[in-house]
Amino acid sequence: MNSRIDFTLEVKAALEQGRPVVALESTIISHGMPYPQNVRTAREVEDVVRANGATPATIAILNGRLKVGLSPDELELLGTDKGVTKVSLRDLPVIVAKKAHGATTVATTMRIAALAGIHVFATGGTGGVHRGAAETFDVSADLTELATTNVAVVSAGVKSILDIGLTLEKLETLGVPVVGFGTDRFPAFYSRESGFAAPLRLDTPQEVAEMLRVKWDLGLEGGVLIANPIPGEDEIPASDITPHIERALADMSASGISGKDATPYLLGRIVEITEGRSLQANIALVKNNARVAALIAAKLS
Repeated sequence: MNSRIDFTLEVKAALEQGRPVVALESTIISHGMPYPQNVRTAREVEDVVRANGATPATIAILNGRLKVGLSPDELELLGTDKGVTKVSLRDLPVIVAKKAHGATTVATTMRIAALAGIHVFATGGTGGVHRGAAETFDVSADLTELATTNVAVVSAGVKSILDIGLTLEKLETLGVPVVGFGTDRFPAFYSRESGFAAPLRLDTPQEVAEMLRVKWDLGLEGGVLIANPIPGEDEIPASDITPHIERALADMSASGISGKDATPYLLGRIVEITEGRSLQANIALVKNNARVAALIAAKLS
């Protein structure tokens, strides 16, 4: 185990005994939702993982230490402290060296999970190729991390604010398997369908676990994106959410916001525009992903 990692007793015992563990990110707590929904949702997501046979390991950086599993007080700190930095992979050594607080993105959570020996991770939606990337070159580090780190990521596809077609093309180029879980259609975060086909399909946690074993046994390094659609009763159809996304993108452009501030701004602005409907969808899809990730982790272990 890496000497810079602190484990909760619950997570440490599960790993030592070979029981299933699911990694969870912390950016959704500090930058993805308003307080108190962020902290309440984080606790509820951990409960979903436990209820489905696995141990949750929410990952963050506190005082420069890599935390794998968080106490209730640490969850509260992440949800309320405005000084917590959103940490992508490039930022990780600086935040650790400065002994600062950081909330981990998908890419950073994947890397720390792998260091800790955790191979299944549940999140909301992954990053990808941003709209207008031909001019801005704005492509999330989540994609390159998926190409290099042996962690399966269960998400509701990629965020609807992205260029989904280009994201799928980039994942193909990087050799990352993109698996629709129980679906032939690639989901788009708030919506069950993005308009694009899922490149691959598997229907059960057992099938996914077996695929992961085969991939890594063959020496095929890197992760897998498990695209798990939001439950039908919670989705916002693409026809409904697209105008709101376009409005949020226009507002962001007018405000001059870019880089790592873009996604938190857009998600927050969409919550405002939809009067909270998108937040409820976000919470529902994260819980659904946690459930599926726990089932996969149980079969993998």
